[in-house]
Amino acid sequence: MEKLKQRWGVTSNFQVLVIIIVFAINGSFAAQIGEPITDFIGLSSETTNLFIFWTVRIILVFVVYHTTLPIVGFCFGQFNFFWNFTKKILSRMGMKRLFTKA
Repeated sequence: MEKLKQRWGVTSNFQVLVIIIVFAINGSFAAQIGEPITDFIGLSSETTNLFIFWTVRIILVFVVYHTTLPIVGFCFGQFNFFWNFTKKILSRMGMKRLFTKA
């Protein structure tokens, strides 16, 4: 626990527990919402090339995950942690421009 508290810059074990719960809830939500979204855009594993289907599905889950992570974090009182976490991950992937002023 101490390593996580130090790495994440939090002070209490309760905060660590809340953060882990938010990661779990949001990950499950993003995975679950992927199927209805792929159905909505007309992709099905039966009718679409599996490589294309899974590539699109993984990208959709990634986008949903990082879009909803600060929202779910807000519901649990940890918006700042998850907003900073999302910015850090996306900037490491080369999307730093999204979070800098022009």
